[in-house]
Amino acid sequence: MDLYVMNCELLATCSALGYLEGDTYHKEPDCLESVKDLIRYLRHEDDTRDTRQQLGAGQILQNDLLPIITQHSQDKSLFDACIRLMVNLTQPALLCFGKVPDDPTVRHHFLEVVSYLQAYKEAFANEKVFGVLSETLYTLLQLDWEQRQEEDNLLIERILLLVRNVLHVPADPYEEKNVDDDASVHDKLLWAIHMSGLDDLIKFLASAQSEQQWSMHVLEVISLMFRDQTPELLVSAGQARSAQEKQRDAQELEALRQKEQAEKRSRTLQRGTRHSRFGGSYVVQGLKSIGEKDVIYHRGLHNFKNYTHDEGKAVRRVPKRKLHARDSEGKRRSALNVRLFLREFCMDFLENCYNRLMYLVKEGLIREQAQQHDETYYLWALSFFMAFNRGNGFRADLVSETMSIRAFHFIERNITNYYEMMLNDRKEASSWSRRMHLALKAYQELLLTVNEMDRSRDEDIRQSANVIKSNIFYLMEYREIFLTLLRKFDETKQPRTFLRDLVESTHLFLRMLERFCKGRNNLVVQRVKRKKSKGRKNPTAAETTPEELEETWRAVAEELRALTERAVPFDAASETPLEEQRTEAMVRVQDTLLNRRGPEALGLLRAAREVWPEGDVFGSADVEPEEELELLKQILIANLPRPPPPEPGMEEEDGELEEEEELESVRVSETEFNFLDFIKRFANPNVVRPYLLLLRSYSQNSPHTNHCITRMLHRLAVDLKMDALLFQLSVFCLFNKILGDPAATAYKELVTFAKFVLNRFFALAAKNNKAFVELLFWKSVGAAREMTEGYSKPGEGCVEGSNKKAKWTPEEEDELRTLYEEHRDSEVPDIVETLLPLLSNTTRTRRQVVAQLVAMGLVDSVKELKKQRKGTRIVLWTEEQEEELQMLFEEFRDSDDVLGNILKKVTAKRSRARMVEKLLSMGLVSDRRELHKKRRRNPNAPGKSAAMGMTEEEFLAHLPGGLTEEPMEGEEEVEEDEEDEEESEGEERERQAPAARGRKSWMAEREIDKWSLKLYFVTGMSGPLLWLQNCLNRTADHREEEGLFQPVPIVPLTEENEDAMEKKSFQRLLRKIGVRAPADEQESFWRIPAQMRPSQLRGAAEVLSPSQDALAAGAEESEQPTPGNSHEQRTQALRALLLARKMKQPSASAEHTGQQIRHWLSEMAPYSLYSALVLIRTLCVLVQRSALYISCYLLLSLYLLIFTTTFKHGAVLLTLPSPLLTEDSPLTMDLGANGGADSDREAHSAPAKRKRQRVLIDDDEDD
Repeated sequence: MDLYVMNCELLATCSALGYLEGDTYHKEPDCLESVKDLIRYLRHEDDTRDTRQQLGAGQILQNDLLPIITQHSQDKSLFDACIRLMVNLTQPALLCFGKVPDDPTVRHHFLEVVSYLQAYKEAFANEKVFGVLSETLYTLLQLDWEQRQEEDNLLIERILLLVRNVLHVPADPYEEKNVDDDASVHDKLLWAIHMSGLDDLIKFLASAQSEQQWSMHVLEVISLMFRDQTPELLVSAGQARSAQEKQRDAQELEALRQKEQAEKRSRTLQRGTRHSRFGGSYVVQGLKSIGEKDVIYHRGLHNFKNYTHDEGKAVRRVPKRKLHARDSEGKRRSALNVRLFLREFCMDFLENCYNRLMYLVKEGLIREQAQQHDETYYLWALSFFMAFNRGNGFRADLVSETMSIRAFHFIERNITNYYEMMLNDRKEASSWSRRMHLALKAYQELLLTVNEMDRSRDEDIRQSANVIKSNIFYLMEYREIFLTLLRKFDETKQPRTFLRDLVESTHLFLRMLERFCKGRNNLVVQRVKRKKSKGRKNPTAAETTPEELEETWRAVAEELRALTERAVPFDAASETPLEEQRTEAMVRVQDTLLNRRGPEALGLLRAAREVWPEGDVFGSADVEPEEELELLKQILIANLPRPPPPEPGMEEEDGELEEEEELESVRVSETEFNFLDFIKRFANPNVVRPYLLLLRSYSQNSPHTNHCITRMLHRLAVDLKMDALLFQLSVFCLFNKILGDPAATAYKELVTFAKFVLNRFFALAAKNNKAFVELLFWKSVGAAREMTEGYSKPGEGCVEGSNKKAKWTPEEEDELRTLYEEHRDSEVPDIVETLLPLLSNTTRTRRQVVAQLVAMGLVDSVKELKKQRKGTRIVLWTEEQEEELQMLFEEFRDSDDVLGNILKKVTAKRSRARMVEKLLSMGLVSDRRELHKKRRRNPNAPGKSAAMGMTEEEFLAHLPGGLTEEPMEGEEEVEEDEEDEEESEGEERERQAPAARGRKSWMAEREIDKWSLKLYFVTGMSGPLLWLQNCLNRTADHREEEGLFQPVPIVPLTEENEDAMEKKSFQRLLRKIGVRAPADEQESFWRIPAQMRPSQLRGAAEVLSPSQDALAAGAEESEQPTPGNSHEQRTQALRALLLARKMKQPSASAEHTGQQIRHWLSEMAPYSLYSALVLIRTLCVLVQRSALYISCYLLLSLYLLIFTTTFKHGAVLLTLPSPLLTEDSPLTMDLGANGGADSDREAHSAPAKRKRQRVLIDDDEDD
């Protein structure tokens, strides 16, 4: 815009600002008012932004505003006004116009504003300007919050916005024709920021806790500073190239040299040895022209290989909607000093600011305290700085804030949102595509960082990476995201760089998943099922058979006698007259009966009788109940007139009138993951096409990108044996281009794979003469299988559930008719199952045979051949059946298996659960346990019965080395049968039998010594045991009420319970009662398994609460050992009983009693806690009877205390401590007479005692 066409008022206002004389700016007295007037003019500019353009053409910012703030910064009011004006002038053009205009005139104004902004950016590349801004910002940040005014905060925000606006200005590619390592305008601006110290203030704002309100502004400024940079270039700035980089550069140069030499050789071969003035004309045999004749070629033969029929044709214009999306501008390498300064900035920022700033920004985004699309700055910062950290000596603690499952979830949610918006907002599809690309880059960087953590030397970091991988591999949305993006890729909206990053990210994810699966036998993942259920329209009475109507009537007849509510038989809001609704009311009654809603139908009938009493259409007013039921039956079977069905294509406003209604239900479950099955989901043409689209630019791709493409195609062609998916003509043209490339040696992997696929195709073409036709089409998995394994004939390969109807030949129909006639009277339970193995075509399914029998007229309906379900649905009991049941019970009530014998003899077969309920209701038994099967042991089995006639001394003397586990004769073991009360089928009962047998033996396998539990109560573990008991009872109640069986974690909330859960002894107790330990790193708490029934949980809870008199009754219970005790425990118990009997015998004197006590205490060492408590109890009785002093009771108490303390710490120490037997003890004084002899015996037996002690400690550790 020309300066001379500027508005006169605007020109006068600009002239009143001041003037520049040399390097000194002289401001006018009305300078401040003039600046405010300019702000006012900008506020009222038109849609073409004429004021902004006139100020830009007049260079007001370069000649007036910047000199004012640099030379008159002490004038605070003027400085603030100038900053306000510059913030307005430098705001982005997109913000001024809203979008890039489509109108040519408005677009011209848009480009004018952009050119003025680029001039402003060049003017700001001055150290003095940023020096003044940084000094002002530093002064304001020195003020405490109490001293800052509202104007100070506004000035801080405006300075940050001004810096952001200047950095946001795009570069002018026509003016800045700089090469790499040359300083651009943006580099000069960054250097000015660095020299002024503004970068340090930005880092302070990012790290200071008191300045967190500027977090989003700071992140925007930082992202714009690094706009043209890449992390890899910054990491390598100022460092010598590594050997790997040198080798890679050498390979690239060698590939270029080989390509150039190959092209030179081809040109040499094309040139003849002698120039020919005549090109010549040639007839190309076999290549037809437009007519029937062969093509005539009028050029040299050396150019014939470039011949194509498209020569001379007009290039077809591609529609705008089909144009491929353009890539964003490429990155450039800045000057070395700028890269070094940015590298230092990145290192300081990661060390001191990254985690805090990213946390604040994330919180602002979640709480929606930021502006629209501000999450893109967060996504860019995450990908950029995590990539820089990964390349600059990876440290996980520097990026810990964004290395979490929350970050994965946040990015995945944004990718999904961007994709949906890209489909809905088509006008801004390119913008949404760029945002989705940013999110994809962030997701890729998270995966790369997790992969780097997995290779760390620190065990904690590797463990953290393992936890993150377990979560992202477990959840379906994280596994499916790449597969979805590949299937939905659209080259018209998403650029090639997006596809490149998507392919590389998919390659990385699959490699991590494959490595994760190799180290585990089974990986359980989440699976989401979406099931669509169809609700069909209810059939009318005319469409229902008489038998079905009779069955329907029997089902609702019992319910009609108990009416609970009244119904309205007409619609008051309907436009149909009331009299004409009478027929509709009759139809409604019939429909209600067909749906087996008897009470509702009866209510409708009675209400209709009151509305339309005339004619007794709905019965008379004094109708009897039986007549009313008969009237309903007549309505049910009547063929009532119904309105005609709606014509096809008409929209039904009422959803109930639709023929089929689809309802989608989502169910989340867990399943075992198979990596190969997951790869099979990539065998899809919609997934293969994007890979081949990227492969077309193989010469421009990096070696890593080509490797990712080849690896995926190799998985499909080799691992899955789906090479036929690549048998497509465009793919072969691409392979031909690769094989004919002069620099093909640089793409060895691609060349090898192309040769493999081509060899496979030509080998198949020798067998399948239709293979060349198949090249014209993209193939699905089924088509690829048919191409390689053979095409199926019509009618073959139809599986059950397929939509295609299987065809039967006349011979097969005759065979089926003959077999059916032979077996129709054989009274087999299922004739279809009998016919299936007899058919010559073994591929026929049950559904196909049934359908064919109906089609041939051999049976009238499919219901006649319905598979008979085992069991019975009989619920009602007749008087004869009750009498038979009572008679059978009286007959078998003394047998071992009462219920089993009744089930065998009863006439009307019913399930065990129904039979038990009936016996209880009749009062024949009062408890279910009376019906449990009793099994008697073999009386000839060896056991304790063999020793009934022996004395205890004889039994111990003749004790065999391997005593059997059989109990003594007459002992009965009750075997509980867990029954399913809802069981109605024999198959289900057979399927549940193993589970019931497993529940029977649950308590036997987890038999817990009640004396050991008593010891837990003695040692201060009563609180955790009671807490555990309450957890088991609450879980049992919940499972009975809700019917849900899921693993329930046991979460300790008190310090006492936490300490108990960490002890090995308590963990052993948990395992004994069936509680499961944490399976892997995903679980932190012990869990009650889902397999434990409520009865098992209550049984375990009862085990954890021993009775109060259990200890006192120990001696009596010791005479009846439990079947679960081992041979060694029973042997020790018998020895303890023998010693106890000796102790109860009267002794000659107190001296002799003291010797016995000392001997018995030493004999207690090798015994278990159960036996030791028996001896201690007997010893207490003996001490009381012998009238010894009270110190003996103290001695026993201390002994028991020491025993429990050592047992608590895992070492069973049952020897009597010598310091307790002091000279002052009365017991010791009684023992003093025979001290010499006993001391010799003790010295002799000490090594044996120590040996026994070591053995007991080792046994406890093994347990």
